Amino acid sequence: MADNASNIDLPIGVFDSGVGGLTVMRAVTELLPYEDIIYLGDTARVPYGNRGPETVRRYALNATKLLVDRGVKAIVIACNTASAFALKAVRARLDVPVLGVIEPVARTAAAASEAGAIGVIGTRGTVRSGCYPKALEALRPGVTVHQTACPLFVPLAEEGWLTGDVPRQVAREYLRSLADTDVDTLILGCTHYPILRQTIAEVLQEVISQPVTLYDSATSTARDLREGLSQHDLLRPERSGRELRFLLTDVPDGFKPTAERFFGSHISEFEHVNIPVGD
Repeated sequence: MADNASNIDLPIGVFDSGVGGLTVMRAVTELLPYEDIIYLGDTARVPYGNRGPETVRRYALNATKLLVDRGVKAIVIACNTASAFALKAVRARLDVPVLGVIEPVARTAAAASEAGAIGVIGTRGTVRSGCYPKALEALRPGVTVHQTACPLFVPLAEEGWLTGDVPRQVAREYLRSLADTDVDTLILGCTHYPILRQTIAEVLQEVISQPVTLYDSATSTARDLREGLSQHDLLRPERSGRELRFLLTDVPDGFKPTAERFFGSHISEFEHVNIPVGD
């Protein structure tokens, strides 16, 4: 992050394809209680997880430029698929620091696994990208990575089906692929998945004999963001009051309770925005 004390009072931008990134924003608001934050959810184009790399890059470049135009001092790409396909391009295009959600949690998991066997669950796009095996191998050469795409976890989370027979059966179908592995650490490689943590953990106990520790990107990313801001004197000092703004490219019927479920608290209003098409 570039040193620029004059930017200390600018907000942080958090971008996701939809609602899942609110789990990251929640962690950021808890860890950085004096920062203003602008959340941008590209709900008109959600989901990104099943789209091609070039499309995801184009969407991410246009969305993050909108945040820069709003005057943010740093951006968190709070979407695993966008982090996988667009982080490098966004960093090259913009003049503000940009943080993805993959490397922070990969670093945490690589250090935590005793067996050197790590599971990753995510969208098809994230799994297809190979971003987690690449990151984990760079951090811990020789690590074994077992990936499983779990696309139905996203609609379950958004519909609020977090516990009960339906999510448990879906979780069994996905997680049984880890049954005969030595996995002792599991990365929840989609920002939707933390609110399904209880069900995922319970099903893992059924299908895997050894204990498995779950890690999600929200907490790890918030910690990396705090460290980066602090190192470069961009961390806002203690003060009273803060502003949280929520921008959406579309506001579907019934979206507010879903967003509040992910964010964990009341959201007063959403601002509708249009993202320029760009190139």
